[in-house]
Amino acid sequence: MAEAIIEIRNANIYQGDSQVLSNVNLVVNKGEFVYLVGKTGTGKSSLLKTMYGELPLKEGEGEVAGYNLRQLTWKTVPYLRRSLGVVFQDFQLLTDRNVNENLKFVLRATGWKDDKLMNEKIADVLDKVGLKSKGFKMPFEMSGGEQQRVDIARALLNSPKLILADEPTGNLDPETSDEIMQLLFHISRDYGTAIVMATHDYIVIKKFPARMLRTEMGQLSDNSSIAMH
Repeated sequence: MAEAIIEIRNANIYQGDSQVLSNVNLVVNKGEFVYLVGKTGTGKSSLLKTMYGELPLKEGEGEVAGYNLRQLTWKTVPYLRRSLGVVFQDFQLLTDRNVNENLKFVLRATGWKDDKLMNEKIADVLDKVGLKSKGFKMPFEMSGGEQQRVDIARALLNSPKLILADEPTGNLDPETSDEIMQLLFHISRDYGTAIVMATHDYIVIKKFPARMLRTEMGQLSDNSSIAMH
């Protein structure tokens, strides 16, 4: 039986007071890789922000990683976010500390206390993203692709069932984009992590085909008929 990580039913998505998407129905299962495409202003970011608890779900039903979106409060939003990984195109690493300290900062912020466990976890996620020996590097010593890998490592820290990635290849050259895409597919396949990736990059989608959701004219369409590779 497939395990749903995201389940949204009959939802209307708002940005402030204006409705940007109507009657959204969506199920994403464990380990599934899904693209979210659509022109700027068609509700793509608002949908991601609703899944992330940044925008409230006012109408319809929604569950993400076991959390009911209608019942989120300022107290429960941090727990929802802790069970997600988020990768943003413009995620800024803290420039005054090395990669290990950047990741440790996130762990402390999400309630980790034990230094030994934190160090083990950091070594584990850096290994997963192919940066095993790079923990002592400062962000400015790293390429864009390496920084994006650190960002993905950061998203993996709390072993999430779901990663929301917003334009993760947006600032990267084609070769580096391919590496990041291979890494994301590997994470979804081998760790059973569902990934929803917003992108404008159709070259990436052609090279790495997967299910595609599209926002246009106030609706979310789904081409789940495309075969996974």
